[in-house]
Amino acid sequence: MNGPANSEPSGIPSGMQEDYDDEVLDARRARWSASGAGALLALAGLAAAALRLSGSAPALVPAAYALGAAVCALAAVLGSRGRTRRALWLLIAGVMVMALGDQFD
Repeated sequence: MNGPANSEPSGIPSGMQEDYDDEVLDARRARWSASGAGALLALAGLAAAALRLSGSAPALVPAAYALGAAVCALAAVLGSRGRTRRALWLLIAGVMVMALGDQFD
């Protein structure tokens, strides 16, 4: 009697193994989503900062875009390391900084 009759070789029942696999896939999707969104928003912020820097906007505008892009890049790093909740909040903060910079234009 080494374990339940319906267990896998790893000792985890098959129903629990499927739930575990689903959780692993959900976590992987969350990491990819946080990383991808952070990288995309960071690139968009840097592009906006470069465009505003070449125009006649006040210096605060491109600085706000660049700061927001840096915060989003940090969110991408945190998201890739599995800190998806913190990454989400940093993404929100980064976009808010960029939107605030846009208000000064």
